[in-house]
Amino acid sequence: MAVCFATSWRPRDSNRGTTSMSLQEEVDLLRRIPVFAKIEPSKLKLLAFTSERLKYAANDLIFKQGDPGDAAYIIIRGTADVILETPKGPMIVATLKDNDFVGEISILCDVPRTATIQAKTELEALCISKDLFFRLVREFPEMAVEIMHVLASRLELTTSRLREAVSVTLE
Repeated sequence: MAVCFATSWRPRDSNRGTTSMSLQEEVDLLRRIPVFAKIEPSKLKLLAFTSERLKYAANDLIFKQGDPGDAAYIIIRGTADVILETPKGPMIVATLKDNDFVGEISILCDVPRTATIQAKTELEALCISKDLFFRLVREFPEMAVEIMHVLASRLELTTSRLREAVSVTLE
C-alpha cells in the first residue's frame, strides 16, 4: 500500500510510489472535479504542488476500513471498489472512477475509515493531506458546499439501497 506523505512541502520529484505529472496538468485535472471547480487557479496550483500523486496496481489497498483518516484521495485514472466489512464477509458497495473523491468522511468527522478502498484496475490518485484539505475548506466556502452536495448524494443513494434491501427481506 502506497502511503501519502502530503502532510507538508516536499519536492515534486519525490520517489515514494509517485508518478510524474506537470503542475499545469494537475491543475487542469483538479478543475474538472466539481469540488474544486470554483477555486481560483493560484490556489489550485498550491493544492497540486502540495498534494501527492500515487500509483497503485490492481488489487492494491488505498486504505482499509478502520484505519485512521489522514488524507482524502481523488481518483485520477482507474477504478477502485468500496468494500464494507460485514458479519458475512466483505461486500462491494460501490465502484469509484476517474475524478471521484474519497476519504473525506474520516477527515471531516475525525473517525476511522468507514470502508476499504481497493484498486480494481491500475489506478492513479492524488492524495490531499488532512491539514491542506481543511485549509482549503476554510478559505473556500463554496468547496464546503460542494462537499455537502457530494455527501448528501451518497447518503440518498445509501438510503435508497437500504430501503430496497429491507423491502426484499420483508417479502
